[in-house]
Amino acid sequence: MDSTSNTSGDVLVHLCSVEEWRDAADCGELRPDSLDQLGFVHLSRPDQVHLPANRLYAGRTDMMLLRIDAARLSSPVRWEPGVPTDPAGMEFPHLYGPLPVSAVIRVTPYLPTSEGSFAPDEG
Repeated sequence: MDSTSNTSGDVLVHLCSVEEWRDAADCGELRPDSLDQLGFVHLSRPDQVHLPANRLYAGRTDMMLLRIDAARLSSPVRWEPGVPTDPAGMEFPHLYGPLPVSAVIRVTPYLPTSEGSFAPDEG
């Protein structure tokens, strides 16, 4: 797609550490390093969040899953390819601005299995 998408009504997700979430809650927005480095915040659909989680956070037990009401986002969301090892044609939502805490509708721990890997989010 590689375009700005109407994500009204969609639930997207973002992974961050407990500490990053606490900092975001204090200041009203989440500004991960990727926003400064790449210009966007990495988001996922719930069914694909395990792919970046396993690539970046395998075995970590301090991760939080932020469920986001896409209709509450004020910055553009563009659906773009992930990395070459992702399934062919898969695109991920990228938020081109900070993630406002007001768009987060639910926060839960995102824990790996006993083998250290993550599974898709089932809600």
